[in-house]
Amino acid sequence: MGQVFALVDCNSFFCSCERLYRPDLHKRPIIVLSNNDGCAISLTKEAKALGLKMGAPYFRMKQLCEQHQVAVFSSNFSLYTDLSRRVMETIYELTPEIEIYSVDEAWSNLTGIASVDKHGRMLKETIELNTGIPVSVGIAPTKTLAKIANHIAKKSDRAGGVVSLMEKKYQDIALERVPVGNIWGIGRRNSLKLRLIGIKTAKDLRDYPNEKEIQKKFTKVGIMIKHELQGICCFPFNDKEAKKKKEILSSRTFGTPVYRKKDLQESVANYVSYASEKLRKQQSLCSIVEVFARTNPHKEEVQQYYAFNYHKALTATSDTRKLIKSAFCALEKLFKSGIEYKKAGVRLSNLTDREEVQLNIFEQMDSTKDDALMTVIDKINTIEGSRLIKSAACGVNNEAWAMLRSFKSPRYTTSWLELPTVK
Repeated sequence: MGQVFALVDCNSFFCSCERLYRPDLHKRPIIVLSNNDGCAISLTKEAKALGLKMGAPYFRMKQLCEQHQVAVFSSNFSLYTDLSRRVMETIYELTPEIEIYSVDEAWSNLTGIASVDKHGRMLKETIELNTGIPVSVGIAPTKTLAKIANHIAKKSDRAGGVVSLMEKKYQDIALERVPVGNIWGIGRRNSLKLRLIGIKTAKDLRDYPNEKEIQKKFTKVGIMIKHELQGICCFPFNDKEAKKKKEILSSRTFGTPVYRKKDLQESVANYVSYASEKLRKQQSLCSIVEVFARTNPHKEEVQQYYAFNYHKALTATSDTRKLIKSAFCALEKLFKSGIEYKKAGVRLSNLTDREEVQLNIFEQMDSTKDDALMTVIDKINTIEGSRLIKSAACGVNNEAWAMLRSFKSPRYTTSWLELPTVK
């Protein structure tokens, strides 16, 4: 039968996470907003039916939300990440191999399974039973076709959340109905190029006779997508661990403008803490800490200012305390009083593997104690809740620079103080 891919995709994932602990919202429209309650980043089908659009600014649809009693939530990534982990663990238990594609999507390798349709339905039912998160499953001989199958599974009530495009007759029907711009990997700009040569649907692309012209318009990737639509696997399954990041960035836009150096230092210390946790998780060390800060570019009456600086340590480290000290050295040189800061960020660069670090003979080090301390802090924060233990430089009351989260739900699964109450 050849290779078989199943794409498992959570339906309106962020909204489904919010609805999971709020059964009173079962049929109500829900939207989840981006950082600082800016734009809609997740909508239920009930919200879409009201005309609400993905990416639309909240201030423009606030009146419509109030009129139709739409449940509005600020993004709660602690909750979403934990529920994503539960979904992925369930898929791991039910399939031989898994490739996590995003926080709410994963490829599953069903090659060799006798009845892939039956297994797909078992996947859907078990995930929903174990986690409470509704999912759709698309099954096909290639990843591109599986993406299309999954899209149909989400839209079709008759499909029951699972669609298989293993047979060519079903592929013909499906591809004829899919606009070329909706194909995974095509995008708006390339779809315009393809339309100019008469390719309007996925079926048109699959059956287009001149491959050289496709490659000229859309490079080698276009040919690979065309072959994938023909059932020829060009994007193989990859269950290897993700490569270590070469740099780690952490930044936020402030909920309210920041003027004082102390507030800016607290924000930078927190961003360093987030980034250093990721650094230790991938077993890397960092020797360069870059810091930037800027004003609001969309506010014309404000004196515009953007500044960037960095500090290089003698020896690479993953110790949060040392990285915060480096960040403060960089911040000291770029800070200007009287400026209305709207965003700041930190980038850890020049990363090296922990086993390959070059020690400096001029710097006194006791890495064993430092590593042990960071390990204990990470373990406590993992068990007891994110950021329970943090550097004093991060501050206690961060209202001056914190993001706007007017509609944030509790961290039901990651904080002892915010456990759901059962009445």
